[in-house]
Amino acid sequence: MSAVTSVSSIRRARAWPFWPLVPLYPYGQRPTQRVEVVKDQVWTFEQFQGIFYVVVPIRMTVVRLEPAGLLVYSPVAPTPECVALVRELEERYGPVKYIVMSTVTGIEHKVFVGPFARQFPQAQVYVTPNQWSFPLNLPLPWLGLPRDRTHILPAESAQAPFADQVDYALLPPIDLGLGPFGETACFHRASRTLLLTDAIVAIPAEPPAIVQIDPFPLLFHARDKATDAIVDTPENRRKGWQRIALFAFYFCPSTLDVAPTGEMWREAKQAPVRSRQHYFGLYPFRWRSDWRKSFEALHNGGQLQVAPILKTLIFNRGPEAVLDWAKKVATWQFERIIPAHLEAPIAATPEQFLGAFDFLHLDPASEASAALPAADFELLQQIEAVLLSKGISRPRQSMLTTQGSKNEAL
Repeated sequence: MSAVTSVSSIRRARAWPFWPLVPLYPYGQRPTQRVEVVKDQVWTFEQFQGIFYVVVPIRMTVVRLEPAGLLVYSPVAPTPECVALVRELEERYGPVKYIVMSTVTGIEHKVFVGPFARQFPQAQVYVTPNQWSFPLNLPLPWLGLPRDRTHILPAESAQAPFADQVDYALLPPIDLGLGPFGETACFHRASRTLLLTDAIVAIPAEPPAIVQIDPFPLLFHARDKATDAIVDTPENRRKGWQRIALFAFYFCPSTLDVAPTGEMWREAKQAPVRSRQHYFGLYPFRWRSDWRKSFEALHNGGQLQVAPILKTLIFNRGPEAVLDWAKKVATWQFERIIPAHLEAPIAATPEQFLGAFDFLHLDPASEASAALPAADFELLQQIEAVLLSKGISRPRQSMLTTQGSKNEAL
């Protein structure tokens, strides 16, 4: 096979023609990596996506059912490559029997469920309750989910057809104004594996393997100015990844400045490459010398944590419901966690999982900055203020507030 033919066949295998529905990089080309997490029981399928080369892993998890069959949690883009990798598991362990749509809010997860289900027409689709869409709240079949085999997950996991092997806990809907936030946690008992979507993450210090398939985004963000050449070294990949992590979680961390427009245009003219891929030489980012301290605080030794955006804008709108959900999840005796983003698998105990939600016991004014630099939350807090001023978001709540309301009701 010639090199040209080989490249062409790889592109066909990774093609994702529906990328305009959610236009995230790498657009129409989405490579997939399959990793066996627990031998003959649990596999992850990783892709990556982002905006302006701020790329992070996105992950689906497949678990083996007994005596035969597979359950798919939070599908990714069903490219020919991805589907072929699932078919290989089907040949050994039986067909995909169940597909779980694990989130209410995450469009980057929800958009793949319908197309994935069409590739596996024998599978039953179970969706997290309280689904919604914006700007129009459309019925599920209009969102591409198969009408004849799509079901709402029952309130009690014992009522699900896979209850003999997989437990789940529904996070009650948290009212965000435009619509609720919700997520389904699943526990595969045989492998002692907890499956999550967005609720928990662990941030690796090294770039994940999936984002190194196409290292250009890492190298793009490793530069200090537009006139720097893009050089592929392990150090530059690491540097670019750590900056991407700061972008992804804070949007604009305190250690980042933006170049004045005139300076940005002058540098663009001197950039070594001014192609479309390089944004025509435009590179406005100016990282301060102490940016690594900001990353180290975010990384926190790779410990479990709730992402800053969920701390600032979501979970503090329903702290009691979130804590009740976390306590229920912590009753399962899992040994590892597989979230849909960043590091996986994460060796963790139920106690460590529950500890990640300790911030909800704090006063709302101090919760975000309890373990992370307060300055890094500035943009998120500005976004929160705008949403509140326009009546789009609901105010924060504290455990004291919700407990006081309960006492008044009694």
